[in-house]
Parts: sequence; structure tokens; C-alpha cells
Amino acid sequence: MENFFTRYTDSSAVFPSFPIIQHNCLGSWDVFLSLFHSFTMLPHPPLLVAIQDPPFRRSVLPTFPGFMSFAPPPPGRPRVAIYVSRTLNQHLSCSTVFHESSDMLSVDVFSPEGLFGSPHRSLRVTSVYVLRTNSPPYRSILPERLFSFLSYPHLVLGDFNLHHPLADPCRSLSEQEFTISTRYFDAAFEVPYHLLNTPGVYTRFPFDAISQPSVLDLAFANTALSSFVSSWDTPLPSTGSDHVPCVITLKPPAIMLPPPTPHWALLDLDAVGKALDTFTTLP
Repeated sequence: MENFFTRYTDSSAVFPSFPIIQHNCLGSWDVFLSLFHSFTMLPHPPLLVAIQDPPFRRSVLPTFPGFMSFAPPPPGRPRVAIYVSRTLNQHLSCSTVFHESSDMLSVDVFSPEGLFGSPHRSLRVTSVYVLRTNSPPYRSILPERLFSFLSYPHLVLGDFNLHHPLADPCRSLSEQEFTISTRYFDAAFEVPYHLLNTPGVYTRFPFDAISQPSVLDLAFANTALSSFVSSWDTPLPSTGSDHVPCVITLKPPAIMLPPPTPHWALLDLDAVGKALDTFTTLP
């Protein structure tokens, strides 16, 4: 017998968790394919993939089944890209936010019923590739552009090209390295944003045997998001890049489902009419 009420999909079954992956692909298609094929090793497939230095040929990003790709618009070669799971886009509204540069891109995830069982209707994920420059402030993106106040959850992640003792406590830093990185960490903490990395867990392993491993790939969550972060980890194998993939897992979106509504097409109007004709009320 068909149910008279419309069925809705249980969001906790669709999204048992909210994994987000960040990785520097070194502009390599092989690294890109190795990364995406490694997702089968995760308990749940990622819903968002933030890539720095994506492969880009003839103005086209690589494609992969089950994902939509987004990158900053021309001119210039995009330094970042975000891949959005089609499953996520089928259940929630996703839109891109451009930042007038090729090294920064955001995706907003929106649910009118709220996300993470909270009143917050939006989640912003920003992928950044902070490049070194030869003149002050010696990095391509100012910290004030990265860490702005938002009242809703915001995750900033990417290759920051920074060395800081909070992320890499065993590393000896030069005075310049410490000064540059402190500007960014101070700007983050002032808003505040919280570092998600596990201190001392390396994210870059140089190809040569002389250079020291480091922590260049960082993830920051603002206060509105912090309580919804489940973990930060590097569980995936090498992709052929000198960076390792980082996995940030958020709690399930816990979308509030709408109440069931009558399925009028299944209603037997003749039977209802006869029932109403014989219906009586108590005096």
C-alpha cells in the first residue's frame, strides 16, 4: 500500500559526516587523479575538495565523476579550485564566491532549515594558496583578506606557505619566518579563528633528502564553526605530490526535514465523499 504522505530522505543517512579535503596538486593531472581515486579509502566520500595549484590545460580543469569543479575566472591561471560533490549539491544549495584574485576562492553551502542542527543557514569554505613574493608583506594575500568576521560558520584552508611554532613546534624559525607567520596567526586569533591542525603533524615532505618536513597546509575555523568540527587528519596515502592530503571532518549537517504533507494524488475522493455523508457528530 502506498503511503498517503510524501516521503523525505533522512539527511543523516545521506550525510553521515561532512568530510572536506585540502591538497596541493602541484599542477599535476597524475596527482589529481591519484587524490580522487584515494577517496575510496575514506569511511565517507568528501563533499568538498579544496585544491591548490590544480592542473589546468587549455583553460579547462580536470573532471571527475560525481563532482562539479569551480575556479576563479580569467584572466590568469587559477591557483585554486574547489570540487563540490553532486550529492551535496542535490540536497543543499551551493554557490561560489570570487575574491578578485586567482589564489582565493570560496563556496557557500546554504540550507533554509539550518545546518548542523543550529540556526546557521550558511557554511563558507575558502580555499587559498598564499604565494611567496619578493616585497613586503612577502606573501600574495594579506591576512586581513583571509580572516574577516562572519557571523556564520567559515572554514579557511589551503597552502599558506608559512612556518609557525603553533603548527610546527619542532621547527627552528628565522626571525623573518616568525615575523611573517605571526602576522597571519595574530590576525586569525583576533577575529577569532582557531587552528585545526594537530601541532607537529607534517603536511609537506620535500622530494630531496636534505630539506626538513614542514607544516604549510593549514586549516582555520571561526568561532561559529569550531563546535561543529569533528577532526583534522592526514589519513590518505601519498599522491605523488610533496604535500599530503588533509581531511577536515565536520559533524553531519543534520538538516531539519520538512513535515510530511498529504499525497493528494493517492486520495480516493469518492470514498472520502461517502464517508463524509455518513459522518455524524455526538450531541
